Amino acid sequence: MDTQKDGKTPNLSVEEQHDVEKNQPPRAAVLHEIIRTQGDQELERSVAALWWSALAAGLTMGLSLMAMGLLNSRLPDGEHFKVIASFGYCAGFLAVILARQQLFTENTLTAVLPVMTKPTLNNFGRLLRLWSVVLVGNLCGTLLVAYVMLHLPIFDTKTDLAFLDIGRKVMENDASKMFAKGIVSGWMIATMVWMIPSMESAKMWIIILITYLMALGDFTHIVVGSAEVSYLVFAGELPWKDFWLVFAGPTLAGNIIGGSFIFALLSHAQIRSESGPPKQSADRGKPDPQQVKK
Repeated sequence: MDTQKDGKTPNLSVEEQHDVEKNQPPRAAVLHEIIRTQGDQELERSVAALWWSALAAGLTMGLSLMAMGLLNSRLPDGEHFKVIASFGYCAGFLAVILARQQLFTENTLTAVLPVMTKPTLNNFGRLLRLWSVVLVGNLCGTLLVAYVMLHLPIFDTKTDLAFLDIGRKVMENDASKMFAKGIVSGWMIATMVWMIPSMESAKMWIIILITYLMALGDFTHIVVGSAEVSYLVFAGELPWKDFWLVFAGPTLAGNIIGGSFIFALLSHAQIRSESGPPKQSADRGKPDPQQVKK
């Protein structure tokens, strides 16, 4: 009985071996380089370009609060209906990511990889510049959209009450819970960003899966949460001090740690630990069958 010394399936043609190679998922190093390149491009953008994109993203993220409020106000009361209403959380993320707007928690991975690859003072400076501009732009957008949603006669009373309930739910967490849940949220967003290049055709479903799980777990996110909690502030139910000290500060720290210091650092360490050149494809270096016939 014939055995294959290399463990490969016998009787594969050159074309079939090529199909096998072509259908392999990209190596982690390839994903790392794709995201690193994207991050380097973001770091090169001007302050004005970053600001307007980040502001637009903050406004767009108001769709998550709007969708959850509308679903909650129109569905019957009950925990099982909250599972359906949580799908509204995905709306803002879908719009922002598919529109290629600047979202702070995406940049905790993409913009960090170039710095980890080349940790120079110039790169650290570029990272801090991007983070500062994008974070301020995102927060200005979410605060503005929360103010407009509260003060303009857009929604009915039941929907307005649903918006308040969403903010109250977030503020049931103390600062330590905001921080811990923010770590998980930052890690999940970084996971989403890492997955998308390998399955670009399924981008929409990846975004929905990750953000829906974030909503179900009540994990805190600095951008979406700022719309939810500032709605309470503008309604007079929460002082600004609690917004910054109980919600924003701990959540921001958690998102950065989860996205940058855990996911990005471990992913970068994985790539650095890989040694040796990539394996050659099965038909690399072999003569083209068509050329042989000629």
